[in-house]
Amino acid sequence: MPEAHDALDALLDLLDLERIEQDIFRGQSRSAVVPRVFGGQVAAQALVAAGRTVPEDRLAHSLHAYFLRAGDPGAPIVYTVDRIRDGRSFTTRRVVAVQHGQPIFHLSASFQAHEEGLEHQYDMPAAPDPESLPTAAEMLPRHLPADVAARLIEARAAVDLRYAEVPPWGSVGERREPRSQVWFRTNGKLADDPLLHVCLATYVSDMTLLDSVLLAHGRGGWAVGDVVGASLDHAMWFHRPFRADEWLLYDQESPSASGGRGLGQARIYTRDGQLAISVIQEGVVRVPRRP
Repeated sequence: MPEAHDALDALLDLLDLERIEQDIFRGQSRSAVVPRVFGGQVAAQALVAAGRTVPEDRLAHSLHAYFLRAGDPGAPIVYTVDRIRDGRSFTTRRVVAVQHGQPIFHLSASFQAHEEGLEHQYDMPAAPDPESLPTAAEMLPRHLPADVAARLIEARAAVDLRYAEVPPWGSVGERREPRSQVWFRTNGKLADDPLLHVCLATYVSDMTLLDSVLLAHGRGGWAVGDVVGASLDHAMWFHRPFRADEWLLYDQESPSASGGRGLGQARIYTRDGQLAISVIQEGVVRVPRRP
């Protein structure tokens, strides 16, 4: 199992895309817990590609994405950036990720030059201190088979992610309020590059957002195999500066599930209570058919 700093270095290498032509980039993949490319990886890589075509003084303020096909972790991904608009205040980019000649992911991202304006936000909810919570390496083996826990720990080794309460796979069969909280930060310091911190938060945002859907139905999720699912679409709004190598509270809830789909929505706060990011995701959440 990789050391935390080695895992973070490997993740940063994964996000350091190769430029192969004007506005065309190539990224590698790695195996995930499920046999497809992790959605957070392709979203973060697509945002890297978009950001590398934008002036440094324009920061990402939103992204909207669709997961079109399951990615092949054994093949590179080619990201093509379309320069939709370069305005006086806003810059818009569209990115298509392609594998084996087919699009697997589509992202639109908007960037903005710094601007002063009106200010308000929702207050940060109550949450336990992250240092008081068990690490993934401490919690996962309590609730999952050893091989599954080991795969999850390895897949998340670049991130220190701590659940405020028992996660879905720790309370199978118990219906709970469709709400969950996790604290997260990278397992190591990052460079002072705002785009990098936004991309790392994008990467992590796909790890737990649909947990609250599972909690409402007493399901443990993909880790225990009592549901099958995948991300369908993902949207994020970046409100205020933050660092992904400092503690961030991911406060998540699910307002609805229907039609084989579940909706998760969340707010991400800095430790001092600043609302940094809003997130919404819909995913396929199906109960496996019995043979």
